[in-house]
Formats: sequence, C-alpha cells, structure tokens
Amino acid sequence: MNAAVTASLKDITLQVTGMSCASCVGRVEKALKKVPGVTEAAVNLATETASVQALPHVSAAELTSAIEKAGYAAAEVDETRAPLQAPKSPLPEWWPVAAAAAFTLPLVLPMLLQVLGIDWMLAAPWQLALATPVQFWLGARFYIAGWKALKARAGNMDLLVALGTSAAYGLSVYLMWKHAGHEGMPHLYFEASAAVITLVLLGKWLEGRAKRQTADAIRALNALKPVTARVRRDDGREIELPVGQVALGDLVVVRPGDRVPVDGEIVEGRSHLDESLITGESLPVAKGEGDKVTGGALNDDGLLLVRTTAIGTETTLARIIRMVESAQAAKAPIQRIVDRVSAVFVPVVLGIALLTFLGWAGFTGDWETALINAVAVLVIACPCALGLATPTAIMAGTGVAARHGILIKDAEALEVAHATTVVAFDKTGTLTEGKPSLAAAVPAPGVERGEVLRIAASLQATSSHPLALAVLEAAHSEHLAISPAQGAKALPGRGVEGMVDAQTVQLGSKRLLHEAGLDAGPLAADAERLAGEGKTVSWLLRRHGSRSELMGLLAFGDTLKPSAQHAIARLHALGIRTVMLTGDNRGAATAVGHALGIDDVRAEVLPADKAAAVQALRQDGSVVAFVGDGLNDGPALAAASVGFAMAGGADVATETAGITLMRGDTRLVPDALDVSRRTYSKIKQGLFWAFAYNVLGIPLAAFGLLSPVIAGAAMAFSSVSVVANALTLRRWKGTQA
Repeated sequence: MNAAVTASLKDITLQVTGMSCASCVGRVEKALKKVPGVTEAAVNLATETASVQALPHVSAAELTSAIEKAGYAAAEVDETRAPLQAPKSPLPEWWPVAAAAAFTLPLVLPMLLQVLGIDWMLAAPWQLALATPVQFWLGARFYIAGWKALKARAGNMDLLVALGTSAAYGLSVYLMWKHAGHEGMPHLYFEASAAVITLVLLGKWLEGRAKRQTADAIRALNALKPVTARVRRDDGREIELPVGQVALGDLVVVRPGDRVPVDGEIVEGRSHLDESLITGESLPVAKGEGDKVTGGALNDDGLLLVRTTAIGTETTLARIIRMVESAQAAKAPIQRIVDRVSAVFVPVVLGIALLTFLGWAGFTGDWETALINAVAVLVIACPCALGLATPTAIMAGTGVAARHGILIKDAEALEVAHATTVVAFDKTGTLTEGKPSLAAAVPAPGVERGEVLRIAASLQATSSHPLALAVLEAAHSEHLAISPAQGAKALPGRGVEGMVDAQTVQLGSKRLLHEAGLDAGPLAADAERLAGEGKTVSWLLRRHGSRSELMGLLAFGDTLKPSAQHAIARLHALGIRTVMLTGDNRGAATAVGHALGIDDVRAEVLPADKAAAVQALRQDGSVVAFVGDGLNDGPALAAASVGFAMAGGADVATETAGITLMRGDTRLVPDALDVSRRTYSKIKQGLFWAFAYNVLGIPLAAFGLLSPVIAGAAMAFSSVSVVANALTLRRWKGTQA
C-alpha cells in the first residue's frame, strides 16, 4: 500500500457486546476484514472493543452491520464525547448467579450428603422443576449466543456450554420419562446441567468484575476532566462555561481546590499544582507566571489566571487517555499464537467430544456414561482464558505504568521493551538538565572569588543569554549585591563589555584574552583542567586605560540530573548495557560518562548519524532502546527497537517513540523496562495456564476422570485465575513510590 493511501486511512473504534471467548474475537475480526475498504481490524476481548483502519468511504454503519451479521452487537465509540453510561438495572448484577445458586443447591445437596454417608435423593419431578429455570431462563444467554454462532457457521464458548448442559438435561428428562411409573428411579443428571450453568455464570461475573478493575487507569484519567471552566471576559466578568465552549486564548480562572480545565500558560498568580495522575510526580509542583499548566492538574493553594493554549482532543490529558486506550486495545505480537489456536479450537473440541461419546459407547455399551463424559469434554474446554490472558495483562501493565508517569503507546512497544539488552541515551536534556550552570569561578591572585562573581553578574544583569542567566543564578544564590553595568555592549565573537563600579570590565572567550595581550598565567592549570572536563571557560578582564588585567575565570557546564546516576545503576542491575550518544566534545562527554558509570561513550556524533549509531548497536542482535528528548532525536528513536521520549521535549520525539516518560526523570527508564518485564511475564503465565487447563482437562474428561460439575468449576476457575493473576500487576510500584 503506497504512502498516499496509508495517509488517507481513518481509524474507527467500535464497542462490541456479546463476545465470550477467543473464538468470538476471531469471528468478529474475520467479519470486519471482509468489509471492502477495511485494511486492518483488531478486537480486544478484555475491553470489548474493535479498532478498525479503513479507507475514507467505509462507514461505521457498514462495520456494525458486519458485526451484527456475525452474531454480535456493536456501536461506534465517539472519542470526542464522554462514554455513555449503561442504564442501571434495579437489580444487582450478581442476581443471576444468586438465583441459579438457589435453584441448584438442592440438586447438589444429595451429592454432599453422600460424603457424610447419608443416602437421600430429591424426587424426580422436583429435580426437573428446579433445573428447568436454570437451563432455559438463567441459561438462555448461552442458547442465544450459541445459536448466533451456528448461524454464522462458527463456534464459541456459549455453544459448548449450551450443547453440554442440554445433553445432560435431555438425558435426565429421557431417563425420567423411561422409568416413570417404575420402582426405583436411576440417577439423573439435572444437578450436572444446573451446576455447570451456575458455575459458568459465577465465573463470568467474577471475570467481569476483574476486567473492570484492569480499566481503572482509564477511569481515573477520565475523572480528571473538568466539566466546566470559569472564563474571564474582556469587561472583567467571569462566566461559567462548559469546557467544550472554551476557545483558544480565553482567560480561565482557576480557584484553589479546582482542577485546571484546559492546557494553558499562567498569566497571573502563583500556586502549587498536583499533577500526580498525569506525570506520576508525587509532590505538588510550584507554578508561577509564564509556567505552563496541564488540564486535569489540581490547583492547591493559589488563584491562577490561565491563558488557554489547547482544548478538546488536543489537550495533554486527552492525548494521554488516547494513548493509554490505544495501548490497552492493541494486540501484542504474542497474541497471534492465540488467534491461530482459537480459530480451530471449538471445532476440534466438538470433534473430541464426539469421539469421546462414540468411544465410550462402542467399548462399554453404556451410552449414558458416554454422553456424560462427552458433556464433561464440552464444558471444560472453554477458550475464555486463552482470550483473556494477553489483553488483561496488557491493560493492567499499561494502566499501572500510566499512573507512574510512563505512557506506553502500543502493545508491541511493551512486548519489545521487556527484551531490551542495550539502552542508549542522548546527553543534553536527558542525562543532564539541558541548561548551563556555573561550574567554577576561579579568581586571579589578589582577587576575591565573590568579587569575580559579583562583577561578572553585574555585567550580565540585562542579558538573556543562557550563560548570563547561569552567572546571575549563581550570584543570587550567594546573595551578592548586583548593580547593572552601564553602557553594556556585545563584543561580536568575543564577549561583552561594560562599566561596573566606574571601571571598564570585559567577559568573554580566550580570543578576548589574547587580543588584550594576556595569557592565562597562574590560572592556566585550572583552565586546562576545566576544559578537559568539557566545561566552557570565560575570562573576566579589567581595563586600566590601554592596559588590561586578568581578574579570573568562569567555567560553565551542563548539570547532571540528580536521578541519572541511580537510573544507570539500576539498568546495570537489570543486566542492561548503557551507551551515550552525544554531539558534544569528547571531554564533556567523557566527564559525564565517567561520573555516571556509562559503559560506552560516543562523542561528537552528528544528529544525522545518531540513527546509524543505533542501527549499528542492533547489528549483533541486541534489542536497543534509545532515550532522547530533542527534535534531532526523532530518527534515532525510530531506528531503535523501542524509543523512549522524555516529556517536555519536541513533539516529534514523543510521536516517534513507543514509550513516553511524563517527567524528565531518568529513573523512569528502568521503571518502564521493569514493568514491561513483569507484564510480559504475566502474559506468559496466563497463556501457560490457559493452555494447561485444556491440555490436561480435556483428556481427563475424555477418559471419564472428571464429572461435568468438576469440569464446569475448573473452566470457571481458569478464566478467573488468569485475570486475577494479571491484576497483581496493579500492585507494582516504581522507584518514585
């Protein structure tokens, strides 16, 4: 497919109801892919959604029609509106389970009493009266869904349950009719059919509860969306509007205790904002005039006036929700194995059940036992657990990661990240703060250090150059008295000059020093050492007529992020090799690499060559993650096995990366790899147990070693246990917790 066609594709999300197992997922996907113009369709059993890529002429109505023909119900999801709440039933959702249990308990009671040596059996008419409502009222859902599957020439879990329980119920009715009026009624199997339906209903209810817990992250993020905003008009009036009616440039008033309704910039006021559910930062962040704020953050203690810069689906919160939803709805590559198995699963099970019946009937002549064993095969072979193992683990893993400020764009990024063997870092803005700071102020003999810093700061007082700001910040931190220089002017290519304390002073490069006819003298060793560490050295001179005097030197460097050393140490503890790729000079790069303990430092790498360097790291089969934040990091992020973009960097970086870190905290890198490893482990555990239940259970049932009741309990337990195991991921805590 050419690039023009790919660019024109649109995404449609549908809510699908009526699916019960992995076979249903395969059938819905198959139906969607048959619609002309659909290029890709992925269905998620845990979220009950279908994500479709299609050409512009394909409508949601065509897609829902295809799904309905396959035996399910569907509706388009409108991402611009809050999801519609299902109408609440006056009855609790667990009532079918309770009703089925009430009808089934008297039927199962004789089996329990036999263990105590009490031989008692409920009269046959009473057994029929209790089993019938369970079979045809509470169990009607299985018949309806099974019939739809048959009409679509497919099979699913509901069909297996309907066939199995109907066989047990029908055999019981036949035996009851055959022995009516005779002494001694043989054992009937009403308790098996009723118990299986009850256990399956219980399993589906527990499974539903567990699945809702995996979606907690999305619900928590949606809860951050304010409904209204207080907007200040030009005449000073404040009016309350729905958030959807706020326009770009509007001034929004945010009171203490309110959530910020839009993305914007503070034009008035100071406060602390709680952004924990957006960035994972546990402590409130101080904000003032000129600072950017994110919609959904909680305003703590100050009144703020915010100019709106993003609204609707373009806000940071909306994009976060979209990214988390996309990751949770996507399929991991490992899911393809499940899809291939589930496509043939139900027909194979029906074949095994038929062989079980014929085998027992042929070799023993006891067709009643043959039928019951065939029923056990049908009941235990539920593909629910297979369909739930991967999506529930992905939902839980991506959800807990999002709560800690780690946004995983898709399931593939999550799956690839777990196998990472090399992490390559950009330096500036990733491992360092990305802005210069004063690393040293060294005075010449006879001059005080404070005097050097005070005069340099006075000379730079009106400049906005990054080095000037670094000098001023250092002077303010030492509480030095600064008086702005008079007649300050730039010396192109050399530095700056001005009058401080009625004397002419200059601050600039080594060229300025040489033009003044001076050398470094006693400061030469310090200058050489600092330059070797990658620091930028500036010289402070004082002029006396035509003669200049050296007062001292200032050295500037990019400060290491406090979290960087801890992050590198954790990566090494995880068995991961670390590399730094930077365009900086070798001295600066080596100093940073040595301070952090990075394994491989590559300096003076041009932006265009970073992607090639990442590709080279992958040549030996290594799985390489690249961490960056700048515009020039986009190609390297795309070239990596998985890219990590630091929030606050360029949009192209966050768009290209598979994982976005919502804080500029490098400790989130090992955290992301750790949660990825744990999630992938849960996927493998879930699939192992899902396959194991069937691989062990089906032969046991076929050989008559499992009754239908035990088979039903095992089937229900398999789904619940797989989902519950995935939910343990919600207890994961990062290094910031």
